[in-house]
Amino acid sequence: MEKPAWLNKKISLPDCRKTKQRLKELGLSTVCEQARCPNISQCFSRGTATFMIMGDICTRNCRFCGVTKGRPLALDKSEPQRVKQAVKLMDLEYVVITSPTRDDLEDGGAGHFSSTIKALRSLSCVSKIEVLIPDFQGDRACLHTVIDAGPDVINHNLETVPSLYSRVRSKAGYQRSLDLLAGIKRFSSSIFSKSGLMLGLGEKDREIEAVLEDLRAVDCDFLSIGQYLPPSRTHYPVQEYVLPEKFDFWQKKAQEMGFRHCLSGPYVRSSYKAHTYLENAACGGK
Repeated sequence: MEKPAWLNKKISLPDCRKTKQRLKELGLSTVCEQARCPNISQCFSRGTATFMIMGDICTRNCRFCGVTKGRPLALDKSEPQRVKQAVKLMDLEYVVITSPTRDDLEDGGAGHFSSTIKALRSLSCVSKIEVLIPDFQGDRACLHTVIDAGPDVINHNLETVPSLYSRVRSKAGYQRSLDLLAGIKRFSSSIFSKSGLMLGLGEKDREIEAVLEDLRAVDCDFLSIGQYLPPSRTHYPVQEYVLPEKFDFWQKKAQEMGFRHCLSGPYVRSSYKAHTYLENAACGGK
């Protein structure tokens, strides 16, 4: 399908160069690069990035995702300190950490998340930490490990509606992911929960609304909604380019349903303007 006029954002490599070089020198990966995020120029030019710990190879086979699939390498125990060094050099106040899914690890990488969060807490420049975590195959102990480290926001994306999971997320489970989001609030009322959806995979409006209802039923605080853009011709094909006005509709709908903050737009991604969610919540936004 030919992209419409509102999806003509270009990536400027010169704007990315300084941040890319700094991260390369420290041997760190970002989901911005690995998932081919269309906002990379905007974020890198401002010296911000979403760190991807535990390597750049995922054990799942999600058909929408640009991250490499395969057999990951062993964990690098020095990585939390290298992330800390990068955050200090970049003078980041709000830090977002994610990872590929690591089903090969006994704890799914929960301990590595914990070590990274704790390393960042020793930096005076860091005020808030957000983690975007996998489902840990439904293991509650793994979720506990992350919660005990004390992040401010825990994000886990539902990605799409239940009827499409078998086609685009065959190794994931909608109810498993929803249960994880419920567990965040069950185990810690002080941590904000967050999730995200992609539109344009073939979902129906009634299905989207049902997902929003499910998220509010587990007291999910924050929501991001963006347009699905296939990373390559071999990935799951886009079924629809959703009109900007429709994204506005879903943002308003989410606010009416009680989400503390929602960003909805063609180029919105999980970590895009991540700091604004907590800022809005602090101002009592709904």
